[in-house]
Amino acid sequence: MLGLPMYTVNRIAGAVDTLELSDTEAKSTVTLAPGRGGIATRFRIGNREVFYMDDETLNDPSKNVRGGNPILFPSPGKLTDDAWSKDGQGGAMKQHGFARTMPWDTSLTSTGESASVTLRLTATDETLAVFPWQFVLDVTYSLKGNKLRIETRVTNESDTPMPFALGFHPYFAVPQTEKPGTRVETAATAAYDNVAKKQVHITRFQLALPEVDLRLLNHGSGRSALQWADDRVTVEASKEFKTWVVWTIAGKDFVCLEPWTSPPDALNSGEALQTVAPGETKMVWVSYSAEMKEIKPPRPHHNDS
Repeated sequence: MLGLPMYTVNRIAGAVDTLELSDTEAKSTVTLAPGRGGIATRFRIGNREVFYMDDETLNDPSKNVRGGNPILFPSPGKLTDDAWSKDGQGGAMKQHGFARTMPWDTSLTSTGESASVTLRLTATDETLAVFPWQFVLDVTYSLKGNKLRIETRVTNESDTPMPFALGFHPYFAVPQTEKPGTRVETAATAAYDNVAKKQVHITRFQLALPEVDLRLLNHGSGRSALQWADDRVTVEASKEFKTWVVWTIAGKDFVCLEPWTSPPDALNSGEALQTVAPGETKMVWVSYSAEMKEIKPPRPHHNDS
């Protein structure tokens, strides 16, 4: 008798249509919402959620999704005056770019060596008005065991070099009560504090403050991790991801540990900006590995009276 397949990809219809990637042996799942910015909405290990998700924002097309793992392209962070201008080109663009608000297509699924789905975003009249390049953005989500790997291929189909920056904004499900003891692994000793609007020295992260928004200035690695209670998520990235951001707000059960290829406003400043030559493709990757302690159900209470 043949056993059940280890890797599966299933389409699920609902208020937001989704794709569910599963590793049945590891009891891990990842849920994608192509129509909501190509986002990974959920990552689950056993009975534990790795990502935080605000379902109200997910189900309301007028809102930016708060939760999951939004894709930030072609400009993570905020541009000066929500606009960019460089080398005779320019346009208006809201914070974190347009990819996270657009519908994506499903171009490929696989259940061979992992549960894998490739989503695709291509240039439209809307994007060309603010970012004048014909591009193809392919994001491949692969789930294997307790690891979600995300490979991004950026192809330039225009006849001039295309600049871009890329980032991911994972909301890791850290309970508010665990934030005081949560550790962020980094060698950084300095950060730009986007709340105080100044550079600060850091010795530890006070994640229980009303808002924490820190861009690490000397992280110096393609790897970091969050550790809280008995849980840990390790974030790894290819060498292009040189900017790391830590963000959280009080009263919400998440801490974001965000790998970006460039700091905010790179389309204006040019700092660490990536470039793809005409007709070429650039590939970068990030991965999230989760070690989550299973929540044991309460023992049934027996009344002996």
